[in-house]
Order: sequence, then C-alpha cells, then structure tokens
Amino acid sequence: MSERQYVIFKLEKEEYGVDIMHVKEISEFKESMKVPNSPRFIDGLVNYRGVVTPIINLRKKFNLDLVEVSSNTRIIIIYLNDKQVGFLVDDASQVLTIDQKDVDPAPEIITGVDQKFISGIAKIGERMIILLDLEKVLSEEEKKKIESL
Repeated sequence: MSERQYVIFKLEKEEYGVDIMHVKEISEFKESMKVPNSPRFIDGLVNYRGVVTPIINLRKKFNLDLVEVSSNTRIIIIYLNDKQVGFLVDDASQVLTIDQKDVDPAPEIITGVDQKFISGIAKIGERMIILLDLEKVLSEEEKKKIESL
C-alpha cells in the first residue's frame, strides 16, 4: 500500500488533511487588506514574501461560525492555477503519514457537486480526518474572481 503525508488542520473541532505535496508553506496569521466587492469568503490580500496573495477564510467558505483570530490561527499557502493563494484555518500544527488503506471514499451523501473537494475520510485509531483537495474547494467562477484580484 502507498503512504502519503498530509498537513492536518482544524476548523472548529473537526480535523482536515491536505496532501503535503500541494502545500507551499504554512504561515502565522497576517492581517489582510480588505478588497471592496470581493466574494464573502475572501478575507483580503496580504503581501506574502513579495507576492500579493488572496486569503480565503475556510470558515466562511464552509459556512461555519466565525471566531476571533488566535495565536494558533494559520494560513496554508498553495498554488492555484499558478497563483499563490492562502487558506485561513484555526490551527495547522501536524503532519501525518497516512496509509491509503486507512482512507475510505467520501460517503455519497456528501459527494454532491458542492462537495467534490472532499477526497476521502482517513481513519487513524479513533480519529477521523476529512481529506480535502484545496484546489477543488473553489468553483471555476470563484477561481476567476480570485485571479482578477
């Protein structure tokens, strides 16, 4: 069986994982510059290592309650269609190696059109980790809006 490494992050009490090969970097929280008329889930823009980077608030994108930024809040930086994008999460403090035999496909009830970004559910002991493909979290229309920022 094959193993992959995942960056584990939290939103509320749930744990999510994203393939480490898609992650450029994990950064501490930086205050973003608000952009008028941008989609609701975009917190704003930051200058990250000389690159203007849109910040997507995953709590807003997933329709979760908003919370105050804490010392654990992190930004997961990825490349999306050759553009650097950051995803704001509650905490990202662990990398796990997960054997693919421990990953079940996402249940059909959550794999509708809006949930195509869930690539599976990993079971590690008593833990269940929702595996995401951050490149698929946004629709093509949303990606175009971000590219135009």
